[in-house]
Amino acid sequence: MTAVPPPPDLALVVARAIEEDVGSGDLTAALVPEEATAHASVITRERAIVCGIPYVEAVFAYLDIRVRLDWRTAEGAETQANATILELAGPARALLTGERTALNFLQFLSGTATTTHDHVERLEGTGCRLLDTRKTLPGLRTAQKYAVRVGGGCNHRMGLFDGILIKENHIMAAGSIARAVHAARSSGARVPVEVEVESLEELQQAIEARADIALLDDFSLADLAAGVAMNRAASRPLKLEASGGVSLETLRAIAGTGVDFISVGGITKHVRAIDLSMRFDWEHRP
Repeated sequence: MTAVPPPPDLALVVARAIEEDVGSGDLTAALVPEEATAHASVITRERAIVCGIPYVEAVFAYLDIRVRLDWRTAEGAETQANATILELAGPARALLTGERTALNFLQFLSGTATTTHDHVERLEGTGCRLLDTRKTLPGLRTAQKYAVRVGGGCNHRMGLFDGILIKENHIMAAGSIARAVHAARSSGARVPVEVEVESLEELQQAIEARADIALLDDFSLADLAAGVAMNRAASRPLKLEASGGVSLETLRAIAGTGVDFISVGGITKHVRAIDLSMRFDWEHRP
């Protein structure tokens, strides 16, 4: 797969994670002689799409540049249960201190990438693309959206600053879909304008208002197909995104209606960590 560049705030996110765990110092690692060295292996207990390598490397670079990392896999690669994915060696204190923070990044980001990959596989050959949402773990949005890309998915807007998504409350405040879209166009923001619609009637209004994208929220398969047909007949068709009530089992049928995108909050909101463990072997005990 094409390499996915890590987020620009990676170092800051890693520093925050270490600071919240280590605080004023690792009291338990301090019990180990300063000159002691060790070797450790990270093993996965289940199949996974590996994600988080840049974060793990940043953790140990932050703690002690003498820690050596030998990856047995690549970012975005699939690995099977009981595989060794990383060998580490170096100062024992740094390995012990960094263990949990490194594994936290690796297991949660691999979980996000694996779930994303499984969804993307279901869409193969349909031409429909999988999108994430803003339903992410607080403070880890850029990391999770990075993991979505590693897993083969696409990012929706990063936040409220890089896209306009007009929802029910915005429409009520503006008075209509047309007025809300007009306000968005008049704002000067050079970003796509998307409207969440809950019926075919509202979709027609979004088409007439000349939005860029319509989010079809909780539509039945029949209504999705009807909406796609309505949109294709328009003089200026929109991009269509389906969302709500999506599962692995329904994903391909939804894509079969002809929508351009399917957004799934669960790939980041309901993420389950991959089961990883780090085993130590002592190289030098003074």
